[in-house]
Amino acid sequence: MGIKTYKPTSPGRRDGSVLDYAELTTTKPEKSLLRPLKKTGGRNNRGRITSRRRGGGNKRRYRVIDFKRDKIGVPARVATIEYDPNRSCFISLLHYVDGEKRYILSPLGLEVGTMIQSGPDAEPTVGNAMKLKDIPIGLQIHNIELKIGRGGQICRTAGGAAQLMAREGQYAVVLMPSGELRRIHIECMATIGRVGNTAHQHVKLGKAGRNRHRGRRPKVRGTAMNPVDHPMGGGEGRTAGGRHPCSPKGVLAKGGRTRSRSNPTDKFIIRRRKKRK
Repeated sequence: MGIKTYKPTSPGRRDGSVLDYAELTTTKPEKSLLRPLKKTGGRNNRGRITSRRRGGGNKRRYRVIDFKRDKIGVPARVATIEYDPNRSCFISLLHYVDGEKRYILSPLGLEVGTMIQSGPDAEPTVGNAMKLKDIPIGLQIHNIELKIGRGGQICRTAGGAAQLMAREGQYAVVLMPSGELRRIHIECMATIGRVGNTAHQHVKLGKAGRNRHRGRRPKVRGTAMNPVDHPMGGGEGRTAGGRHPCSPKGVLAKGGRTRSRSNPTDKFIIRRRKKRK
């Protein structure tokens, strides 16, 4: 996958870049796996804005992704590699031998026509899904379950991969992309390989309009507002705010812990991604 740049015919073109989408094999998704996707504009069920700077953007349809990979022992052929507007990685359409069709996250190196499979009888090759107890130590994995049968929850973004480091009793030790070492039950499923579209992080938007296409509206500084709109607003001339950064409701924005002290998953963390202060 390469990155394409254009002649600087405008300021946005000068600084922007796009993916060349050379890996994609079709532009039409599988109709049976499409669902409508409603926009929220950042509002909850009461109509109140709970997530700021949301709204607009191109219309999307949701592709149903098989995160569980629970068709054990049934081979499937990779039919297409497609773009998905709802995630940073690409997706692959699988045609199972029993006639069913499913989408999966497309790993790096997976090609059209490749046969893949889930279960203990599958070989440890790219695209195959197995339980952690059956995967050889040292392999890169993605789409990893945290709870048995719930479906993959981590390492699903473009270019993401974890590494299976060891097995200790009923748990496997997995090195996360963040550097965190975590214990995960060996009965949890994972897919072998790294998620594709590794060039995603190197794309430059180049102009504000491309953010609007994604449904992201402009961010206004609190110090640029009036006192009625934000705690850091107002004052004669430009100010630094006069207090620690906060939200319009006064909630402090920096330095606070985001995990509760009684989080039940803390006991599975061997080494944190951040050192405790």
